[in-house]
Amino acid sequence: MATLFYVMGASGVGKDALMQYARRSIDGSRSIVFAHRYITRPFEAGGENHIYLSPGEFALRKGRNLFALDWESHGFCYGIGREIDAWMADGLDVVVNGSREYLPIARERYPHLVAVLIEADPAVVRQRLEGRGRETQEEVERRLRRAPVTTNTLCIQNDSTLEEGGNALLSTLFTHHQSSRT
Repeated sequence: MATLFYVMGASGVGKDALMQYARRSIDGSRSIVFAHRYITRPFEAGGENHIYLSPGEFALRKGRNLFALDWESHGFCYGIGREIDAWMADGLDVVVNGSREYLPIARERYPHLVAVLIEADPAVVRQRLEGRGRETQEEVERRLRRAPVTTNTLCIQNDSTLEEGGNALLSTLFTHHQSSRT
């Protein structure tokens, strides 16, 4: 049975960097693929590698049921395409970049998903958020106050190097990838 890995974490914990590290490390060597997100945030705004959709195109795709998962957060719409269902039906494990608030709905749709929470020390998160310059100071403070989700999740602490955090994510993916094959 294929596994859906639902990776989530607050802005600034480094989940995008860890997912990029894992993706580059795997590079087709295992039956694990990484889904991209469709987001109404322009690509030039920085952050993860995503596919930009205008609000109108996002609404059209949502209305045509082209998203397996979709949510709104911080004024933007996010979607994961239905292609993940075809990939899993073909035996591929799929890694998605999810939302902590949307996790209960994702679990309803994919009861066997593996939730992976990326965490980091608040001082590290503050430094990362301020360094990327996308949020105002007020937005940074609001993001730091959000409560973490820890129920039925695997947690990865990402306070050190990219290699250390990335290898922790790889270890999580490989452990569950292997167990789903036996």
